[in-house]
Amino acid sequence: MQPHATTQEIEFAPGKTLSIETGRIAKQSNGSVVVRLGDTMVLSTATLADSPKEGRNFFPLTVDYREKFAAGGKVPGGFIKREGRPTDKETLTARLVDRAIRPLFPDGFYYDTHLVNFVISAGKDYDADVLAGVGASAALMLSGAPFGGPTAEVRVARIDGEFVINPTIDETEESDMDLIVAGRKDALVMVEGEADEISEDTMIDALDVAHESIRKLCAGQQQLVEKAGGPAEYEWEQHAVPEDLVERMAETYGPRVAEHIRGPYDKETFHAGIGAIKDEAVDETLGDESETPEGYTAGDIRDAVGEVEKAEMRKMIVEDDRRIDGRRLDEVRDLWMEVGYLPRVHGSAIFTRGETQVLGSVTLGTSKDVQAVDEVFDEEDKSFYLHYRFPPFSVGEASFLRGPKRREIGHGILAERALRPVIPDQEQFPYTIRINADVMESNGSSSMASVCAGSLGLLDAGVPIEKPVAGIAMGLVQHDGETRVLTDILGQEDHLGDMDFKITGTRDGITACQMDMKIEGLSRDVLEKALNQAREARSEILDAMDRTLSQPREQLSEYAPRLTKLTIDPEHIGAVIGPGGKVVKSLQKETNTEISVDEEDGVGIVTIAATNQADAEAAIERVKQIVAVPEEGEDYVGTVKTIRDFGAFVEIMPEKTGLLHVSEISHEYVENVEDHLSVGDKVKVHLLEVRDDGKLRLTRKPFVSQDGDEE
Repeated sequence: MQPHATTQEIEFAPGKTLSIETGRIAKQSNGSVVVRLGDTMVLSTATLADSPKEGRNFFPLTVDYREKFAAGGKVPGGFIKREGRPTDKETLTARLVDRAIRPLFPDGFYYDTHLVNFVISAGKDYDADVLAGVGASAALMLSGAPFGGPTAEVRVARIDGEFVINPTIDETEESDMDLIVAGRKDALVMVEGEADEISEDTMIDALDVAHESIRKLCAGQQQLVEKAGGPAEYEWEQHAVPEDLVERMAETYGPRVAEHIRGPYDKETFHAGIGAIKDEAVDETLGDESETPEGYTAGDIRDAVGEVEKAEMRKMIVEDDRRIDGRRLDEVRDLWMEVGYLPRVHGSAIFTRGETQVLGSVTLGTSKDVQAVDEVFDEEDKSFYLHYRFPPFSVGEASFLRGPKRREIGHGILAERALRPVIPDQEQFPYTIRINADVMESNGSSSMASVCAGSLGLLDAGVPIEKPVAGIAMGLVQHDGETRVLTDILGQEDHLGDMDFKITGTRDGITACQMDMKIEGLSRDVLEKALNQAREARSEILDAMDRTLSQPREQLSEYAPRLTKLTIDPEHIGAVIGPGGKVVKSLQKETNTEISVDEEDGVGIVTIAATNQADAEAAIERVKQIVAVPEEGEDYVGTVKTIRDFGAFVEIMPEKTGLLHVSEISHEYVENVEDHLSVGDKVKVHLLEVRDDGKLRLTRKPFVSQDGDEE
């Protein structure tokens, strides 16, 4: 029997309609939908556990997003012809969905929740990432989960000054911004993206336009749930910190906590002091018992003291305009930076802001070093990329080093987006550029420190970036109806605060942003204040960076490759490469260079990478010889390659060989060619003819006397 499917169509922007269907596939999950825009379709499912695991005190939400190559009629590259670990794009999309949804679950919900998003059809016009954000929300709404949605995600572009919601892939390429915005009908909850130095006012206008479409998508989800018969039944119990226990801890330990957070600050002593108060609260409340008569455990008591800490910190910020490290609300921590720290890398910088420090290193490579991209919606190789690493020692932890986690990938892509608008194009600077951003210490916004370290490292490497880029993380605290915006937030302010808003840019505008809201509602006035306060902080950091290094180095590192580009007739590409790459491999070995050959817009491009000028010039000369065209009537010195009864084949240029017929070797009759020539001999020849088929006819007669001796 064919299942009964419910479909809701939503016109979320002028001329653009998205459909959400439920009830056709994946019905054993708690909630499932298929979202479609054009020919792009995403299956989103929500599956929840029946009960929480014993002793768990956190929300175990897992979000997955996968782009199946079959969805676009493609076969995955590589030896194993199936999808492997998530790509960076898939990881980033999963994070975007997670960050929009996670804050909208109630405290004390500890049930395993798994959101899966599969791209099942990949059209050529629309990307699937924002569709996953809509689908995950709709699936949760149908599941009956205690989710404070619906939410929706849209992409915002600007083309010729006009905002476009959910642009096509081609339109996104033309745009000067690429923002993904998530929100509910009454508030935005997440923003991430990049831009080409847009103003703060333009950013706010883009968010307003995005929110209009988000409201329509949220309303459409609610209509879908109603048409489908309402949400499924789902029973759960909340495990929140008891209010009476929080009040008890506040009365007993509140003054101690307030005194501690107002005392001298450094990260280690601050956390140690809070930990000591929690230990004392547990010892004095429990004694030798495992729980109180009310059933409160040591974990409950520690959580209650944590709530007291949160309240006291907010009270201090709002009432005293003072932060836990004593700074003003708009004050940036102490800055220290250095360039050229690493002698063998092509460019390096240390950037330190308070207790956050990043070591950035820049490597310049050739076209062989591009990052190959094998994705459903994107196949363009990357010649600029940034890799971010957050080792455990940066926060004083003893742990294992493993591959990059989702957070590391997300932070790296954010920093990469921040710097991308100022990276020179390949025609101006034909290098592949890789930045390593290694976090040495962390206490707040290491991703923004990575932007600053990366920018300084590029200058130190001599990369002609248009302008330096800096980044800053902004926070927000609300208490008793009052709101305060914080500049350069600490890790604890991020943890206990209401917003994490990372903004990067040059002196002329914003290049990237990432915002996560933990509360409902963010007025335009507060957003404008945060953006303007961030611009002032960014300017302060850029001033300090300028004092360290204000312009790109005039010379590249002695260890960096020197790249030279030659343009050749595309018909000669095969000659430079040779059969099976024989010629180009030989050239590289003989001249100690790296040579790549490509075709761009109908022109052959030969790129030569060398560590010294002599090697580069040798390779250039060899390539010029290969692509040179033999001219009739010219004289050449050639090398005898092969001898036959009817004459000899002489190479007059690399890969250019002509026939020296037996009748053209001497003025006299030649009975045996080997009496006159041997393989490897250097001989002077005259080019008699270049035939239509490209074959060359040579003579030696002008260079030998009548008696056969070479003149």
